[in-house]
Amino acid sequence: MTQPKHPPTREQIAALEPFVGLDLPRIMVVRTAAQAQLAFEDLAKAGEVGFDTESKPTFFKGQKSEGPHVVQFSTLERAYIFQPHVQESLPAIMGLLESTEIKKIGFGLRGDLSHISNRFSIRAGAVVDLDRSFRMLGYRNSVGAKSAIAILFQQRMSKSKSITTSNWSAMQLSEKQLVYAANDAYVAIKVHHALNASGAAR
Repeated sequence: MTQPKHPPTREQIAALEPFVGLDLPRIMVVRTAAQAQLAFEDLAKAGEVGFDTESKPTFFKGQKSEGPHVVQFSTLERAYIFQPHVQESLPAIMGLLESTEIKKIGFGLRGDLSHISNRFSIRAGAVVDLDRSFRMLGYRNSVGAKSAIAILFQQRMSKSKSITTSNWSAMQLSEKQLVYAANDAYVAIKVHHALNASGAAR
């Protein structure tokens, strides 16, 4: 009987070399209809993109999330940050989410998809959760972005809790928020390509 695999421990990850993701020059914050169209065309051309969402955290039991407040997509070259409060970006957000031609790849997407359904009243199409790929490799427990980067690249991805729990509904996001959100999506597509190269992605 094959023994289940386990992700590296926090201590093992801490000993690795740092992972370098996307920096600000490779991140576009979509603010106009023209930028939204450009983003849509670039992502559609890629066919497979990293995907994630961010929502303002809830702090009380029974408090309902009004997210997602940020929807991000990434190719291997560039990430696009969409904020649904920007009306000009909504057609592109909806088109990207509903598309069955653009494969959207991410980690642990159940909550994200629930928020999308609640906020936009749509069902996202062509979504690939990397949990399944790692289960096929023998990992019993869920493998997140930090563990995936450690497993596949032997590198350490930093994720600040203060940024994770920051106000994602802000009209203007901080540079740290933009880099955090972009790399959540970027890591997903990078991991997917690495899994494809090993024959493990499905």
